[in-house]
Amino acid sequence: MTIELKYEAFENLELYSKLLNKDMNAMIDEALSQYFENEEKKLQQKGIEDDSLLTNLDYDEFWEGVEI
Repeated sequence: MTIELKYEAFENLELYSKLLNKDMNAMIDEALSQYFENEEKKLQQKGIEDDSLLTNLDYDEFWEGVEI
């Protein structure tokens, strides 16, 4: 597998690796984990929004007459 980074990203990776005394591979792994978590949240939110399109009732109309 080949991964290409922009030169600026590579420079930042080297700089922060030295500043934080962290391995570059660990930093990339951390960044990708955060990216995947954020994308998963976006997909879940989009799913909720898509599900809400399945009904034309607003919140009050949907729950009208329901007693808890």
